[in-house]
Amino acid sequence: MTAKRSSNFLLNQMAATQGLQYPGLVKSKSWTFSTLTTGAIGAHTLATVSGLVAVRVVAFCGTTIVGAGTVEVGIAGGTALLLGQVANATTIAAGEIYHDATVDAQIEASTVLDAKSITTQNIILTIGTAALSAGELTFVVLWSPLSEDGNLEMSTPA
Repeated sequence: MTAKRSSNFLLNQMAATQGLQYPGLVKSKSWTFSTLTTGAIGAHTLATVSGLVAVRVVAFCGTTIVGAGTVEVGIAGGTALLLGQVANATTIAAGEIYHDATVDAQIEASTVLDAKSITTQNIILTIGTAALSAGELTFVVLWSPLSEDGNLEMSTPA
């Protein structure tokens, strides 16, 4: 099995220097929200998983979110297991880091990266109650394969 490193030098450097249990396996994808597509109410696939993988998801807000919908990241049957539900997405402001249900800081301790989940299911972003009409989040997934066929690919925002 061949694992692919992120093309983002800084993400790979961060993973390497923090002593993370993710050997350079960092992937990211930027999502710009639009009411009828990426910001529509419902489940959106962030990453496609095959086999068994360990994951940690965080997001960085590049542009403040517009739209008072709920936002959470998880898997089918556990939509807030990876990132807790933010009750009003307009509270996610530019420069802030989304790693739990309270998005409130532009700096977080590296210990937020220690929490890992194990899954065989695709990772989804769920938007509820109201659509998101603007704003941008970059989702960063630190991951490691646990089975021989373990793999993770970031999805194209849709």
